[in-house]
Amino acid sequence: MTKKILVIEDDPATSRLVDYSLRHEGYDVLTASNGLEGIRKIHRDSPDLVILDVMLPGMDGFEICHLLRSDPATAHLPILMFSAKAQEIDRDTGLKVGADDYLPKPAAPADIVDRVGKLLAGKKPKAPAREKSVG
Repeated sequence: MTKKILVIEDDPATSRLVDYSLRHEGYDVLTASNGLEGIRKIHRDSPDLVILDVMLPGMDGFEICHLLRSDPATAHLPILMFSAKAQEIDRDTGLKVGADDYLPKPAAPADIVDRVGKLLAGKKPKAPAREKSVG
């Protein structure tokens, strides 16, 4: 069965690039441009993994991640935070609120696909790669 990925990203260009990269690898991709839309799609469409930007209109990615982890229906949903907030404190905050991995922007499409594959396989990715392209 094809794995379903939800990308919650407010930048249209980044969203399209991530969408294209994942579809090229055979994933079914849904997108949301803000946190509330993303939460609705999570409950409606039951994705297998969420790629979550931190800086979103209305509700930031840290808050969304915390809400998802607090809800028994979504507590075990793999979450990859993908953000331009690339300081160590941002990564630590993301992991602390429940993200399974944190990938700073920009990142190569291959790195995004690799992280998604590892998370779907139940593996924790290693330290962030430094090659940059998307975002």
